[in-house]
Amino acid sequence: MATGSGLDAQLTAGAETTWGTAVTTDHAYEFLDESLKLDPTFLEPTGLRAGLKYKRASRVSISRRSVSGDITLEHATKGMGLLWKHALASTVTTPTALTTPAYEQVHTPGDFRGKGLTLQVGRPEPSTGTVRPFTYAGCKVGQWELTVSDNGIPQLKLTVDGRSEDTATALAAASYVSGAKVFSFANATLKLGGTATTTSGKTTVTGNTAVATVVTEVSVQGAAPMAAERFGIGNSGLKAEQLENDTPTITGTLSAEFNKAELYDHYTANDTLPLVLALTGDPIGASGSNDTLEIILPAVKLKAASPNVGGPDIVSMSCDFEAYSDETNPPIQVRIVSADATL
Repeated sequence: MATGSGLDAQLTAGAETTWGTAVTTDHAYEFLDESLKLDPTFLEPTGLRAGLKYKRASRVSISRRSVSGDITLEHATKGMGLLWKHALASTVTTPTALTTPAYEQVHTPGDFRGKGLTLQVGRPEPSTGTVRPFTYAGCKVGQWELTVSDNGIPQLKLTVDGRSEDTATALAAASYVSGAKVFSFANATLKLGGTATTTSGKTTVTGNTAVATVVTEVSVQGAAPMAAERFGIGNSGLKAEQLENDTPTITGTLSAEFNKAELYDHYTANDTLPLVLALTGDPIGASGSNDTLEIILPAVKLKAASPNVGGPDIVSMSCDFEAYSDETNPPIQVRIVSADATL
């Protein structure tokens, strides 16, 4: 029964064959919120006309159309591969079979050219109960953030730039991945140090150590700056494909109790350390594998790590870090183990 509220909302996505050409969305996601919107540019001529001091409605036009906004989801154990592929522009097309029924995806940064998502949001209309479809084509993920907080469900936030909005396309049937669960803070481990190596396209870290101090939150963010204002003559007010136009970055924050040897000393010594954040869920059938989301940053530097006394409570510190290229391994690897046989 329709409620006419956000309870009836839906979010679906589909990988575009040709960037900017909308496809029928075929991946449905449970989500927390979204802020996707059309960004029109209005031209308002201001030529002087005797006897009239207000701008005339007849001379106002729209010269450009664009799309922007965020999507926030609780990170599920299944169905997330398509989003990570487009967040990193990875080359993964099909997960690798492990022992049935487990599959592995290894996402590393790649080329954003030609990659695009069609996103559709179903927004319920309170007065009628009708879920109105808004379809956005030519979407690229310019920024993303994974946050793992104490006593919480890990969340993935995607910041999107798109080409067009359409409200005439029919609402896609939301078919959700069967058996998808969510990770929790209890599933998380964080390790520092060791040696990173990449073999057959997969990075691993040996000799690292689990962080002993109490860490209450880990956040990792990626940003790929893009030229998103590629409007030109003959474009009918729509942009050409967004292209990378500056150095991409991977940054993050650790919220922790004060620990000099484990965190602060690495900051003052300008050490370079591998960082591994892993979420390990339930077993995947009898495969011997568990639902896994693992982020490996082979070359991290702590950029800020000042402890401060704010009163009688435990002394805490917020550690900002940045991941760099070590010129051998990918600067970031996102590995997913799940029962997903496809993206």
